[in-house]
Formats: sequence, C-alpha cells, structure tokens
Amino acid sequence: MPPFSAKPAAKAAPKSAAGSLAGFCSWAGEDGVRVYLRPVGLMPIAAWAKGAAVPLAGGRFAFSTAELIVRDAGSRTDRAFAPLSEIMAWGWERSRAVAEMLDRQLGALTRARVPFAGLAPDRPQIMGIVNVTPDSFSDGGDFLDPAAAIAHGEAMLAAGADILDIGGESTRPGADPVPPEEEERRVLPVIRHFAEKGATVSVDTRHALVMESAAAAGARIVNDIAGLSDPDALPVVARTSTPVVVMHMQGEPGTMQANPIYRDAALDVFDWLEERVACCVAAGVAPERIAVDPGIGFGKSTEHNLEILRHTSLYHALGCTVLIGLSRKGFIGRLSRGEPPKERLAGSLAAGLETLNQGAQILRVHDVAETAQARAVWEALHPRHG
Repeated sequence: MPPFSAKPAAKAAPKSAAGSLAGFCSWAGEDGVRVYLRPVGLMPIAAWAKGAAVPLAGGRFAFSTAELIVRDAGSRTDRAFAPLSEIMAWGWERSRAVAEMLDRQLGALTRARVPFAGLAPDRPQIMGIVNVTPDSFSDGGDFLDPAAAIAHGEAMLAAGADILDIGGESTRPGADPVPPEEEERRVLPVIRHFAEKGATVSVDTRHALVMESAAAAGARIVNDIAGLSDPDALPVVARTSTPVVVMHMQGEPGTMQANPIYRDAALDVFDWLEERVACCVAAGVAPERIAVDPGIGFGKSTEHNLEILRHTSLYHALGCTVLIGLSRKGFIGRLSRGEPPKERLAGSLAAGLETLNQGAQILRVHDVAETAQARAVWEALHPRHG
C-alpha cells in the first residue's frame, strides 16, 4: 500500500467543519497562532490497511482521531478532540496558514521512518546507559574504570541492548562540568572497544571536541543533552554525517532544577525541538539522521515530566525518531515512596511502556535485561500486523 499523503486528504476535506469543531477557536487564523496535532486513541496498524485510520510514524499503531491544540503568543490556548477529517476541514476554514501547519504535521506524523543509525524501525530499540563517571546520579563510580565499563557494556549487549550510550560527564542536577579532555580520556577506550566489536555505540556528550574524537573512534550516534548548544557541535555532526539525538534542557545541569517554569511544558518543548531540528536540517543534517528527546528530568518538575510523557505522541509531528530517557529519574521516587535510584525499576518500566504505547522508538535505560523482557511481552501484545 502506498504511503499516506496528508495533502490530498486536506484538499479533499469538506468545506464545512461540522460536528465537534463547529465554532471552535475563532481566533485560530490570527497572526502568530500555532496549532498542534496529538494522536489519540491509537489502534493496531491493521486499522490502516482496512482504511479506518492512518499510520503513526509508519510503525505499529494507527489513528483516526487527534487532540487539536491551538495557542497564541500570549495566554490563549484552546483544545479539542475530533476526527482527523473534521480537523483538516476546520483548518481550511480558519486560514491557509493554519491548514498548511496541520497538513505539514499530519504528513510528519504518518510518514514511515527509515533506519536510524542503521537500526531497523520495526521494533522499539533499547539504549543501554554506560556511565564512565564518578558522580552520575544512579551509578556514579560503579564503572569509572574502563575495564568495569567494558564489562558492564558487554553484559548489556548480552541482555538485549541495541545501542550502548557511553558518557564521561555526569549531567545530574547540580553536577559540575568536566573538561572535554578528561571526558575523552574516560570514554574513548570504551568506545573503541565496542566499535571494534561492531556494536552500535552512542557518545553521550555536549562538547564538540568529544563528539569529533568519539566519531573517529567509531561512535555511530551523538547524544547531546544540550541540544547542540556548543557552537562547533552542529558543524561536527554535519561534517561527520553522524546521526544525532537532540535533547531539550532548560538551563544548565548545575541549576536546571531551580524552579523551572513553562507556559505549557509539552508545547514549549515541542517548539524548542522544532527550532533545533530546523537548524540541523539547514546545516545539512537530514531528518532521518535526527532523534528528538524531550529531556525528562532536565529542568522539569514532576508535573512537567508527566505532561510531557502524556504527550509523547505529539513529538512524532517533528518527523524524527523519538527517544525517551526516564530510567530511574527522580520523579519516579517522588510519585512513590521516595525510593533511591536503584530501586526505581518498576516505575521506570511502567513509564517506559506507556511511551511505547505512544510510538516511542528508543528507550534509554539502566536496566537492560528487565526492559528487554518487558519489550518482548509488549511486542507480543502489540503485533505490527495484528
């Protein structure tokens, strides 16, 4: 079956948006207004084949209904749930600009994803965390020695990790920065070891110098929690043709949890990621080489984190692979009994599976074996062609 095209669907929409959107948000056509589509009521992909829905990111789910969100640059925000046909017709009634925004997002939501860093998009991928640091929030110091980090990575691969994310700088709240040269000393031996084995290695760094040396050592992915804020980072990613994970963070690790404020966390993060993706594309980095990460726990309160996770499906409208990293994060303990990081496995699995239910393509985790088992059951419950 040919891929769904949003453009014909929009043009074929009826002239009147009757039903649930009649009279909805009369100010949507004003200058500076933004609209968003969040897929809801996800169905098995078979619903697409039967003509009842459109595919979500070309993956395991389909949808025919969405939450339509409209907001201006001030304080106005309106939300409504409606069938896609009504939403597209409503967009043409409001203005051509609104219709084109909806058309562009629907096209991105339904476009099939190609392999990211050579990894097939036919199943959620597991990214195992290897912290070669003395002070990471969960396992700081456990794997600072390269031999210990290598042994840990080997165990993760055996347990089912698809990617090893190797980092040499802790970015926990309140962490002190690490000089790039020290970061290189920590991570490069570990990266070389796994690259020589043919493993898919990601380097977790916000420094362009480390990105370049890691790519030369065999890293296939750059995972930047700072969203390529280093002025030299984007040129390095473009020049080396390295796939990149662009993450949102409000502030710096040392201060990011000091009263983070958003107008709307999910939408503010979407807007920021959209701008960074556009910068990457303008620099020659194709969308299929970009993954977006909304940055759970990085300059967000517990409620901010929950709002973003509830809106995971929204981020597919960016047209990129969606990565979620929530493993052992502090909000899990705050919602439960204040458990320390290594006792947050159950909460990590619960939240991670919820993001898979919204089409997330990569989970970044500490506990690979347990996540792989949970994924196996989840895949059986959600067959691609069932």
